[in-house]
Amino acid sequence: MVAHTLKTTLNLLTVWPLLLVLATNVSAGEQPALAEAATAQANLQSAPPRATVGAYYFGGWAGSSTRWQDDPAWTRRHPPTHLTKRIVEEFADREPVWGWRDDALEIMERQIDLAADHGIAFFAFCWYWNKDPEKLAQDPKHVGLNLFLRAKNNHRLKFCLLVANHAGYLFQGADDWGRAAAGWLPHLRHPQHLTVDGKPLVIIFNPGNGDRDGLAQVQAAARQAGLMGVVIAGCGGGEAKRGFTHTTHYNIVPGYAAGSEARPYTELVQAHQRAWRGSRDQPYMPTLSVGWDKRPWEGDRGLGQKPGWYFPDRTPEKFATALESALAWMDQHPDQTTAERIVLLYAWNEFGEGGYLAPTKGDPEGAYLKALNQVVRRAGT
Repeated sequence: MVAHTLKTTLNLLTVWPLLLVLATNVSAGEQPALAEAATAQANLQSAPPRATVGAYYFGGWAGSSTRWQDDPAWTRRHPPTHLTKRIVEEFADREPVWGWRDDALEIMERQIDLAADHGIAFFAFCWYWNKDPEKLAQDPKHVGLNLFLRAKNNHRLKFCLLVANHAGYLFQGADDWGRAAAGWLPHLRHPQHLTVDGKPLVIIFNPGNGDRDGLAQVQAAARQAGLMGVVIAGCGGGEAKRGFTHTTHYNIVPGYAAGSEARPYTELVQAHQRAWRGSRDQPYMPTLSVGWDKRPWEGDRGLGQKPGWYFPDRTPEKFATALESALAWMDQHPDQTTAERIVLLYAWNEFGEGGYLAPTKGDPEGAYLKALNQVVRRAGT
């Protein structure tokens, strides 16, 4: 699959193979049906999207792993930072069609085309704070964002930042937020940066660590740079009086460390649906998990995480139904969400945690992407 072009990676629903069949070896009676299918697919691709769908992009598939360095066979793999023995040995079907590493420009351009061709409007790149400017610049988890900015086809997607200020990357006071904002300005002013109500969107993973004075510095830096301000969305909360203008989630995980137990995907969906609520003053951007199964990161052959619930029965059809419900919620509650009808999906490439849309060895034809495209491009009723 690595040597295939983007257009041949996901070609079952494209128009040209159907037209080729029409022109060569089908009977006269079959031609109208095939022509109708080709027309339907062309209409689907040209239909205006029913929502602005974004996917979180995790930058854990670049750099070099520091685990198992005493194992020559492992180190010869040149494993990226978050690759584990368990995912390679037990979950090989999760390997992307381009391989475990994504730190090449041609791979980013391939991903942009895949996403744009299937109804995704933007990537929300995970971004990690560090007080040390050199360490901040060299963090391999930022490689994906940097490649996106260099990609010749990045005009096809918007982007924004998910500020992953969790353990190891926490902000410590207002000055940290101010320094970070200064570094964000080139991104916020980029023509492909996603805007909400005319302002660039920044999502904060941990709203409990959102400093009112620090977020005020973010707004001040943006205005001084000629922007209207910044839309700041807190994941799972964030009070307006502290500077959060919107709310959303990264993901919602029942039973995160409650012991290894298989649960139905519908429970995962329902956990998200219960969280869909906003207000005129603080709109909510609904989030939906494509899946959750972090077993590759559990135990000694993973990242040492404790066992938790996993949801192994996800299917493209179940995901499509769940995505339809998110669109229906926005239809029913336009006063609680954004005018841009933003939906955030967890995730594009969280292969270790089981939340991924990108085509893999287990899904080489991109069934989840096709399901997404069918929902987003289908005319509303």
